[in-house]
Amino acid sequence: MPDKGRPRSFDRADALMRAMQVFWEKGFEGASLTALTAAMGINAPSLYAAFGCKEALYLEAMELYAQTVGTEIWQPMETAPTAREAFSRFLAATAKAYSQPDTPHGCLIALGGLHQSAIPKAVCDALSRHRTENVDKLRQRLEAAIAEGELPDSLDPEAVATFYATVQHGMSILARDGGSYQTLKNVADGAMAAWGMLTREDSVRRP
Repeated sequence: MPDKGRPRSFDRADALMRAMQVFWEKGFEGASLTALTAAMGINAPSLYAAFGCKEALYLEAMELYAQTVGTEIWQPMETAPTAREAFSRFLAATAKAYSQPDTPHGCLIALGGLHQSAIPKAVCDALSRHRTENVDKLRQRLEAAIAEGELPDSLDPEAVATFYATVQHGMSILARDGGSYQTLKNVADGAMAAWGMLTREDSVRRP
């Protein structure tokens, strides 16, 4: 038997995708139940039956976002031949992804949970965990470059990773405020201009 109040045409995966778009555009606080149900094409009883509550819906939508949106941003960490190239491509891909005309600008995870007093703790914790994991990805790429002799042992990979993650977060805010692709790319280029000073790459002795 279908859940009471759920239309026969209800597609949970599609409804979740639509909810993700609303949360991405409006944030947790700004996404009203009315806006969510309208976008999802269901009524409130169907939303509660399928997802439990707004908090649970947001957490599921956030995981969907993390798994499906902007994944190309992180590919250079695995595929680029050097750490410098990985970070350069990472920021360039960020500029492109955050300024697409057919999606909300900026990053759901970077922009979410900034007003913690107005958001459930579980949501804040999940967003914080994702942001920490992103710093970890950058740090691990730097650690690999140190192990391979590309960057000096004296480098603090946590500090450099935190800097570039913060640059990316700033790009997200700039994009949400209407910054163009070129504006975001200028920020990326500026951050990469600091690479040599931050990493002391030139101090590595080459064979």
